Amino acid sequence: MLSQTLIQEITQLHADFCSALADSTRLVLLYALADEPRNVSELTRELNLPQPTISRHLKILRDRGMVVAMRRGMAVQYSLADPRFIDALDILRTLMRERIQYRASLIVEPE
Repeated sequence: MLSQTLIQEITQLHADFCSALADSTRLVLLYALADEPRNVSELTRELNLPQPTISRHLKILRDRGMVVAMRRGMAVQYSLADPRFIDALDILRTLMRERIQYRASLIVEPE
């Protein structure tokens, strides 16, 4: 049986992951890094966002263990810590799409 402390730690980790996913910029960053590792300059150009914004969001994702940083010469290259994060995001998108379709089916056209 799990101790109460361990259950609280696991629950906090879960909440930390979810809070990291609660921003659209971080979701876009995760999908961009799923394609290939990139540095901040590449992400800034590709996503057309300011460098401080990209860096701030990457720090959050790195702190949550969702991305890893590796120095490549003068630049730091970021990559997904685990490709299963994208699998999880895709599952969530499928669930959302199904919920939207279900809600749309409840709307009855007035006669």
